[in-house]
Amino acid sequence: MLMLIGTLYFFYVVLKLYISASEISFVSHAKSLPAIILSDENYQKAAEYKIANERFHIVSNLYDYALFLLWITFGLKTLETLCINEGGVFQSTVFVVSFVAINYILALPFDIYSTFVKDKKFGFSTISVKTYLFDNIKSAIIFVILGTLMIALVSWIILSFSLWWLWSFLAVFAIILFINMFYPTFIAPIFNKFTPLEDSELKSSIEVLMQKAGLKSSGIFTMDASKRDNRLNAYFGGLGKSKRVVLFDTLLKKLNSNELLAVLGHELGHFKHKDILKNIAVTAALLFVLFALFGNLPNDMYEALNLKSGAHSAIAIFLLLSSVVSFVMMPLFGYLSRKNEYKADEYGSECESKEALASALIKLADENKSFPRSHFLYIAFYHTHPPLVERLKALGVDTAK
Repeated sequence: MLMLIGTLYFFYVVLKLYISASEISFVSHAKSLPAIILSDENYQKAAEYKIANERFHIVSNLYDYALFLLWITFGLKTLETLCINEGGVFQSTVFVVSFVAINYILALPFDIYSTFVKDKKFGFSTISVKTYLFDNIKSAIIFVILGTLMIALVSWIILSFSLWWLWSFLAVFAIILFINMFYPTFIAPIFNKFTPLEDSELKSSIEVLMQKAGLKSSGIFTMDASKRDNRLNAYFGGLGKSKRVVLFDTLLKKLNSNELLAVLGHELGHFKHKDILKNIAVTAALLFVLFALFGNLPNDMYEALNLKSGAHSAIAIFLLLSSVVSFVMMPLFGYLSRKNEYKADEYGSECESKEALASALIKLADENKSFPRSHFLYIAFYHTHPPLVERLKALGVDTAK
């Protein structure tokens, strides 16, 4: 059984490495072709950033595989010896929190390199060491409060019910909905400053778009994203009465009013087509599959890892192997998401114009240095949005320069 677990994870890692290597080869070749969509300079920079990202992912995936092998050979057993005696809710919670904390600390060097070396080199990251430290401290506190409570709840359910995987799924899904509902108003402000949009004319135009789509929000805000990153973005966050429109300050500096309205029209298209509800349903389906699968593992699995059967070991195996199952399902979810993006583009162009949306998408790609070409395997597994070339073609825009 241990050999089977290791083999399955090995093929999962090999597939990820192959996709990254294929993307590097594809982009390296495409880099020598005439630039499309982006300026000549940014086309080259976007290709270099994409290659740097995939090389980074190859190294981090190999590192994650090494950690996985350490956990399944002796790491989990060692942690169990230190934390578990009778295996009650408290001990199980301590075990899982320790497992998550150790993984977080071991992954920290990669996050630091990505933030302060790779992303700064390409002009994205603007975060200071002080802000980075405070972000991590805040995240740790939130995890200690919310994460520990959720782990304790799932541990109690596992120890109390024979059909624990179903009740755990319902509990975790309810918590995810709860967090999404209050994230914009309670959690996001812990990290960023949100101020009501001051441009009254733009605000009125956005409100007209929202009324047309039937969206009621708690306000339109700008976010000080530039203190961490130069990339452009905007989003609708929250559920129920907590819904709000959030514009990155970087976006407001780069797009004109027509382009902003087209981008927001695209986001409203997701609301109009009930994509938010569809995404919730997809998340629920994935969680259900994960809990059903890991809730019915044979006892041989625990014996192979030399672990006691209990809440702590069930959650640890879930955390270790759920990424494999999720990765297998990504092509399906990605395909559905890309279809939704085309429909949202269509709605966004109707809200403003095809020209305004196309111009906005090109500016976003140029500023964010998003390489416009990708290997088909990379698209299948990682792209939630269609390649920009295809999106612009759907809008009737010639991508040749």
